[in-house]
Amino acid sequence: MNIHEYQAKSLLKKYGVTVPRGGVAFTPAEATDVAKALALDLKEPVWVVKAQIHAGGRGKGGGVKVVKTMDTVESEAKRMLGMQLVTHQTGPAGQKVQRIYVEEGCDIKRELYLGLLIDRATSRVTIMASTEGGMEIEEVAAKTPEKIIKVAIDPVTGLQPYHARQIAFGLGLKDKQIGKCVSFLQAMYSAFIDLDCAIVEINPLVVTGGDDIIALDCKMSFDDNALYRHKDVEAMRDEAEEDPAEIEAGKYSLNYVKLDGNIGCMVNGAGLAMATMDIVKLYGGSPANFLDVGGGATKERVTAAFKIILSDRNVQGIFVNIFGGIMRCDIIAEGIIAAAKEVQLHVPLVVRLEGTNVDLGKKILAESGLPILSGDNLADGAEKIVAAVKRKAA
Repeated sequence: MNIHEYQAKSLLKKYGVTVPRGGVAFTPAEATDVAKALALDLKEPVWVVKAQIHAGGRGKGGGVKVVKTMDTVESEAKRMLGMQLVTHQTGPAGQKVQRIYVEEGCDIKRELYLGLLIDRATSRVTIMASTEGGMEIEEVAAKTPEKIIKVAIDPVTGLQPYHARQIAFGLGLKDKQIGKCVSFLQAMYSAFIDLDCAIVEINPLVVTGGDDIIALDCKMSFDDNALYRHKDVEAMRDEAEEDPAEIEAGKYSLNYVKLDGNIGCMVNGAGLAMATMDIVKLYGGSPANFLDVGGGATKERVTAAFKIILSDRNVQGIFVNIFGGIMRCDIIAEGIIAAAKEVQLHVPLVVRLEGTNVDLGKKILAESGLPILSGDNLADGAEKIVAAVKRKAA
């Protein structure tokens, strides 16, 4: 689960991470109220108006503006609220801005990058840092990988001061900046562990003219499986930033990710789902989604999965690929038939079943009276659905 920048900063602040003062606003009037409150303690009137969406690259799309008058705060708020902000992470459709964050200006001396994430290669929480703050870390990794510092943290000892000093020295920090970096990282690590985060990214991390270390921007995402332990974090979820089909899938414990193809895929198991999408692509098709119904799907969940797949208007065919282990093929077959009848299936459907009760599952499908094509194996099923979709398009 992702949250907005202002929410991330409020969480980090509780752990002692230094962040600029600011406030969220849903209307231009609220934005000016926040700016007025901040102005009481500002030496000079400088504010930053930031669009709040779950995507990076907001500045390049016009979603971050530095302003110096109250009238400009209001005008920028009016411009941003309701706009479709297009960035390299939103796709061409963009994301509608429904809230903004007004923040005090900052005396920036240096811009750095700092992140905490789970490195699956080492199975450890890893610090990533770079002197190239403000840039996408993927771009830095591609062009100047030597500028990325990585430090893996042993889960037994946790983050130690020498880890933080290693990062500080690598970033070229001096004198009292080093001590502040150590405190900053320790607070950041505590938040990461306590809140079951998947990633905490500070970009840019800035060194001010007064040698303070401040999180100027922040991205946080969380392990969905641990949200039951953090109801306060779960309450920060903004469903307006998520795909409605993915929200619906979550209600049935389905793992669904919408893609831009035209062949819907329903599979049990993440690895098999990836292989299914690959082979559909190999035979000239284009997957419309990743959908893992899990190992213990019921007839109701299978029916829900069909409805979610067909809610995508781009879907012109469905490929069901099930390997029955815990999941029985006859249960899947019953779910497929129930779903096909309920949604009045109007696109080609290919089903490949293998595993527990496979013969019974195939018998149920064959006797259903529905126009269901059977795939003898993974390759045969993929070839048949791609061909069926092409015939329908012709």
